[in-house]
Amino acid sequence: MKLYIEQRAFSWGDMFSIYDENGNPVYYVKGEVFTLGKRLHLYDLNGNELAYIEQKVFSFFPKYLIFVGGQQIGEVVQVFHFFKPRYAVNGLGWEIMGDLFAHEYEITNGITTIAAVSKEWFSFTDAYEIRFGFDVDEVAALSVCLVIDAFIDRNGG
Repeated sequence: MKLYIEQRAFSWGDMFSIYDENGNPVYYVKGEVFTLGKRLHLYDLNGNELAYIEQKVFSFFPKYLIFVGGQQIGEVVQVFHFFKPRYAVNGLGWEIMGDLFAHEYEITNGITTIAAVSKEWFSFTDAYEIRFGFDVDEVAALSVCLVIDAFIDRNGG
């Protein structure tokens, strides 16, 4: 299964539209504007909140918390590494590897691919293709992709 994330142009704060392979809208994301740290909300088309992402601002390394149904399911943290940034998803047992700043990376559980992300280069705004592995928690994987976009945005990528 594939989804496409497209950042909305000329929006106040972070706003993304998420489409299926046929171009049908599936989800949307709204960011809070006047907050300390980034806060994102993932909604279905009926306006039901599916996930909430919050940046933990007072930590040594950047850290984002992911909540689904009011419960924290994961924490995305930057892992110290000398050559290029690496990230782990504590709580889900996932790790993120690849060239994040080129928007070409994979989320894995160490054995199988949870999701593979590629940038769509010929787009007016930032746009990404996400290819999901078999039987994956789509909301959790999508939330992690949004966190990586926030990491890249924070670091000027």
